[in-house]
Amino acid sequence: MKTVIFKNTLFYLLLLLSFIGFSQNLPLSKDTKISVITCGLGNETYSYFGHTAIRVADTANNIDLVYNYGAFDFRTPNFVAKFAKGDLQYFVVVHPFADFMNEYNYEKRSVFEQELIIPQDSKQKLFDNLNATLLSEDRYYTYKFIDKNCTSMVVDIINKTLNGGVITKIEEKDKTYRSILFPYFNGHFYDQLGTSIIFGTKVDQLGTKIFLPFELKNSLEKTTFQNHPLAEKSQTLLSFEKETPTSWWNNIYTYIVILGFVILAHNKIVDKIYLFILSLMGIFFVSVGFYSFHHELAMNYNVLLFSPLLLILLILSILKNKRWTYRFAVLHLLFLVVYIFVLINKAHFFIVLPMIITSGFVLVRVALRNKKRIPIII
Repeated sequence: MKTVIFKNTLFYLLLLLSFIGFSQNLPLSKDTKISVITCGLGNETYSYFGHTAIRVADTANNIDLVYNYGAFDFRTPNFVAKFAKGDLQYFVVVHPFADFMNEYNYEKRSVFEQELIIPQDSKQKLFDNLNATLLSEDRYYTYKFIDKNCTSMVVDIINKTLNGGVITKIEEKDKTYRSILFPYFNGHFYDQLGTSIIFGTKVDQLGTKIFLPFELKNSLEKTTFQNHPLAEKSQTLLSFEKETPTSWWNNIYTYIVILGFVILAHNKIVDKIYLFILSLMGIFFVSVGFYSFHHELAMNYNVLLFSPLLLILLILSILKNKRWTYRFAVLHLLFLVVYIFVLINKAHFFIVLPMIITSGFVLVRVALRNKKRIPIII
């Protein structure tokens, strides 16, 4: 979902809000068109999943606006901490349609439009609801990756206007959120790996909610309202082929080379560095799971691989406590076995498998180095 940075000057913002304030009770003409806008995928982190917005176009009243629920302000105090914790406030803004299109044309991202086929009174109600939200404290909301984002907010306000859950998810309800998300990271290997290991059990639930822009687009194509289609057939306003980026480092080959080096080096220092990095990642996963309000990060079974207890194993090894170093190594080998069974039907199994194999080699070596030798009696 696109996270639009609020760049407008104070003067422009006040002018725009004043316009919306005056137009809140403005009767729309019968030629008014209200559409759901779906924007294509990009190669920046904020644009991996596309974007959703609502367009209101009324030539009789010289209105052509796009309502965008994906804005946040970089000037927010403690921005990074709030983003990580999950209490960063997002808000709705409004753009002239021409400016909106210019931005996506510049970014070379496709734009699709689906006009809603709803009665005039519903168009007026939706327009009023959008403006009421824009000019109230309700314009702010706490972003949630699955439950509350630019797409879900559009679904909610349309359903609220139509007095019911008219728009619901139609396709891929038998797939997990993790499986749905996984392909969106194609071409961004380490982002794909990172999200695979930082997400917990919530993303392994069945993806029954609309939370991505193209899920909404596909659902609108098959949704009916008052015994007719809710939306017209999708129209392409901008068309670009998404370019898959190439990188000398952000790919599976560097990942395999690094892990292959750890296995083939057969070196105590390399093994300890590898386990230390895994332990730090495990500590981070556990900490962020408790600290963050992002439910997607809680209950992360990937700590079976990235175990914070690996740090204790390293300390025991440094203290040359062979007995307990051996026991902790065996314990983590058991963790790996359990982890494989937990992971085997998950979308990220194969991307994590090389790391499981590497950890297995390292832990076996640690165990063998510290196993008590059995004396041979002749």
